[in-house]
Amino acid sequence: MIIPWQQIPPATLDNLLAEYASRDGTDYGLVEVSLGTKVEQIRAQLQSGKVVIVFSELHETVNIMLAQEFASSERQGAAQEY
Repeated sequence: MIIPWQQIPPATLDNLLAEYASRDGTDYGLVEVSLGTKVEQIRAQLQSGKVVIVFSELHETVNIMLAQEFASSERQGAAQEY
């Protein structure tokens, strides 16, 4: 389920973005990028609709994923129900 980022309290959203940006696998290779810069880049992607915040009821987890990837996974899930 997509959670609209606009409905998340600002402090909670800041913490969520910082937690996501600091996860393993989110480094930028040879270029060092500050956590603050990463957070602002993710925020811009949220505002543009490129990424979405997703809550998994099954796993009780929150993740950020590409909107297109989420839509694709939703279509695959719906097709498997039939």
